[in-house]
Amino acid sequence: MKFISWNVNGLRAVVGKGFSEAFASLDADFFCLQETKMQEGQLDLQFPGYQSYWNYADKKGYSGTAIYTKHTPLSVSYGMGIDEHDHEGRVITLEMEDFYLVCVYTPNSQDGLRRLDYRMKWEDDFRSYLLALARKKGVIVCGDLNVAHKEIDIKNPTSNRRNAGFTDEERDKMTTLLGSGFTDSWRSLHPDEVKYSWWSYRFHARENNAGWRIDYFLVSDSIAGRIKGAEIHNEIFGSDHCPVELDLA
Repeated sequence: MKFISWNVNGLRAVVGKGFSEAFASLDADFFCLQETKMQEGQLDLQFPGYQSYWNYADKKGYSGTAIYTKHTPLSVSYGMGIDEHDHEGRVITLEMEDFYLVCVYTPNSQDGLRRLDYRMKWEDDFRSYLLALARKKGVIVCGDLNVAHKEIDIKNPTSNRRNAGFTDEERDKMTTLLGSGFTDSWRSLHPDEVKYSWWSYRFHARENNAGWRIDYFLVSDSIAGRIKGAEIHNEIFGSDHCPVELDLA
């Protein structure tokens, strides 16, 4: 079973940059999107054989998530059920027969770390949400988690030490989440490989491969034995992020 996750940084923009072709070539069972930046009715993008589910932010042109799936879920939920967090379209959960699939776009701590305190609250609440699901069945969580966990996951760790996405606080929250019963699928199969999933639009970052690995598939330890493969498709363009992949038995 093949899963893809991609922060498209504006779905309407990436549709004009080969999105449909990439979607077809990747041929996933589940295709999860973050930062769709859309409101309902702005784009009718459907693919044969897929159902789709959308969570829109209240604020126009901001955030947003979506999942395309070849498989009909048992149930679908939007958000975490916490009003403080559920107005930005950041979470969709599909309940399948033997796992939950959670697509998430984690809030950025922003310039000057002005949203870091909120991000810390989000991290604790989201971890609690995932652990409640994991008590019922296996969980796959994917998306832009807006953190490079280890120094190997970022091109310039020293100069980025206190920048959003590479603060000690954010990295510690990722360590805590993994320690609570989740496996970083790509890193588990590629322990020493350097590969990135996001590059700034500035300073020719992608051309120079000055990137960050901030897009993940985390799998609850209860089903981590089913991981068959994990890829980072940095050959696919169209966004400042590239798609990431998980293959499960």
